[in-house]
Amino acid sequence: MFEFEDFAQSEPEMLLEAALGITKQLDIEQVLQEYVDKAASLTGAPFGALIVLNAWGDTIMFLMHGFSPQEAQAMSVAPILRGLVGAIPPSGYLMINDLEDNPHYAPIVTETIAISNFVGVPIRVKDQLFGRLFLADKPGGFTETDVKLLQFLSDAAGVAVENARLYQEANARERWMTATQEITSALLEGTDEEDALALIAKTVREVSDSDTALIVLPSVGDTWVCEIADGYRADQLIGSEFSDRGRAMAVLHAGAGMLVNSFARASTVRVPELRRFGPALYAPLVNHRVASGVLILLRVPGRMPYEPSDLPLAEGLATQAAFALEIAEARLMEDMNALLDERDRISRDLHDFAIQQLFATGMQIENAKASISQTEPDVERIQEILDGALSAVDESVSQIRAIVHNLREPDRDVDIVERVRRETSIAREALGFAPSLVVEIEGNCEGEDETDELREIGGRIDPDLADDITAVIREGLSNVARHAHATAALVKITYQPDLEVPQVQIIVEDDGVGIAPDRERTSGIGNLATRARRHGGSMSISRCETGCGTRMVWTAPV
Repeated sequence: MFEFEDFAQSEPEMLLEAALGITKQLDIEQVLQEYVDKAASLTGAPFGALIVLNAWGDTIMFLMHGFSPQEAQAMSVAPILRGLVGAIPPSGYLMINDLEDNPHYAPIVTETIAISNFVGVPIRVKDQLFGRLFLADKPGGFTETDVKLLQFLSDAAGVAVENARLYQEANARERWMTATQEITSALLEGTDEEDALALIAKTVREVSDSDTALIVLPSVGDTWVCEIADGYRADQLIGSEFSDRGRAMAVLHAGAGMLVNSFARASTVRVPELRRFGPALYAPLVNHRVASGVLILLRVPGRMPYEPSDLPLAEGLATQAAFALEIAEARLMEDMNALLDERDRISRDLHDFAIQQLFATGMQIENAKASISQTEPDVERIQEILDGALSAVDESVSQIRAIVHNLREPDRDVDIVERVRRETSIAREALGFAPSLVVEIEGNCEGEDETDELREIGGRIDPDLADDITAVIREGLSNVARHAHATAALVKITYQPDLEVPQVQIIVEDDGVGIAPDRERTSGIGNLATRARRHGGSMSISRCETGCGTRMVWTAPV
């Protein structure tokens, strides 16, 4: 039982001041550093340290007082010292005033670390062991009064840590809510599916203080693959396949999240790249009880594990990710329906106008042919019929031109990049996956606003060239869908303004087997080359630089 009467007259005031100094901090690391400093100062110990451990016994926070960096490094690898700190009981204390005479702890006295006496107490948070504090080398040794002082400060530190946690949770909740609002706004503005998921990964990584964020989505067949990654080692994780017996699939099927204390210590890790990480958080992408993917947050080894309170916040934001997929799918279906409706309209217009007109013209020519075969043909009548037929043909041509004009004219008012995005969106149905789209202007400064870049490209490409670019990309993606047997495709539009004659370059490449060399029909490729020559450009088809897949490069001067 702690009693102020155990201390000299001035010490209670010092204790209260120290306790207030600890509890006024709102950052956990600052709370603990203040605790170590006050404990050493009030007891007169020149050295002190606090070790915070995770559930696996790994040190996740090491705060010192009085030790040099070299001494701290030596302590971190000294097994005897670790054993001494580990001997501090979860409740109570450990005090040894003569380590040299203690045969069990004598090896701790080395040339690097020479500790003569030691006292250690636990720090508990909500009745759970949180860490262990030790002080060393107090002149004259430690006393029972020192122990009671440390226990009082430990209680104050435990309360301060809990308060700091609650404060951080409140701040985190506010950050998550703000992030959710930003993502919702982006979705309502019509952000592309891949862009929306990339935004979700980046945002959730930042608000959760994670090192890496992954989004695992269904891929070819029954496989699940990391399609979106942001942060540390993101490039190495993209494309990683997740086992149907792993944690991701368990979360997906259960529809509930999961916390992992440390992948580095986990007995089973089915994705080898994940062994480079420590704590992890899994959250399913669920909307209307349908799971469409998994969000995974990762921290490097040695960092604090995720708190249970992080899980519902991550699950809420993961729901937004699922919502993004659903909206993107709805937009794709809307694009497909619009395309089918447009085809139906063209078909009706051709049937009701041009085809009917041409059919009537054919009947007129048949009548003219029958008149010519008569014994005494009526030349004036035949000429009248043929004149009528020629007029009907001219009218049919005008009608077809009007239909084509109506088909093309709406697209001419749409930015070329938006037209290309629509083509890649529509192609997804035939490909079975979403092709990537990259738009860039060579020579632009890093960080330049992408919207300005797109506006600049659209402003420099005339409608006729824009039509051909759209057709080239449509044909390129069609070839990938029909012949490549690919699992990924890239469309890249590059505007090169610094050349003697500025030009636009279109690249369509895939990771498939490509077009068979013995394929006889090449009308589509011929059309691509013709469109390039018409603008004074070029077109080539070759193997990708990796040796796998096909790369089509189409260029035209602007």
